[in-house]
Amino acid sequence: MSSFLTLLLLAVGLAMDATAVSVASALATPRVRARDALLLSFMFGLFQALMPVIGWVLGSQFAGAIAAWDHWVTFVLLSGIGAKMIHEALTHHHPGGPDGKKDDAAPERNPFQFGRLTLMALATSIDALAAGVTLPLLEIRLAAAAAVIGGVTFVLCLLGVSIGRRFGESLEGKLDIFGGLVLIGIGVKTLIEHLSAG
Repeated sequence: MSSFLTLLLLAVGLAMDATAVSVASALATPRVRARDALLLSFMFGLFQALMPVIGWVLGSQFAGAIAAWDHWVTFVLLSGIGAKMIHEALTHHHPGGPDGKKDDAAPERNPFQFGRLTLMALATSIDALAAGVTLPLLEIRLAAAAAVIGGVTFVLCLLGVSIGRRFGESLEGKLDIFGGLVLIGIGVKTLIEHLSAG
């Protein structure tokens, strides 16, 4: 699997949480304006692009020291992120759940307010920070990673708003589960490749 395809799959996996929140946000608003959809997608994409950069800087500082364990680090981090996403989707997918997604989507609140968008963008990009640590180990260029992750998130969030307006909330948990499985798959693939090479 090429590094670009790996990056693309990683970007899609990381964007699923933000996409799910986009779906829920659209469900909470009777009429979603184009500027609301664009602002949400821009904010989520921006945070998803910046967080891996921070993680990459941290990872690049320690990559040499953990070279012998890099495949295990990648496997544990990505699998852990993926498992967390799946766990939250299965245990908190109900109104007013502890993950706060449904609270953010409550009808009496406006999920497209700038302050609320900022908080949601930050909350959904924490996983991207952790994944960014693995970028030096995956030998993915930083600029490409930031651009692809941010761009994919932007596009998928726009689609998420559209889905939320048309198909209802039943898809939200499934998106989180799919994203978690993608991240776990990348982690397992990396581990198998390194163990086979060794």
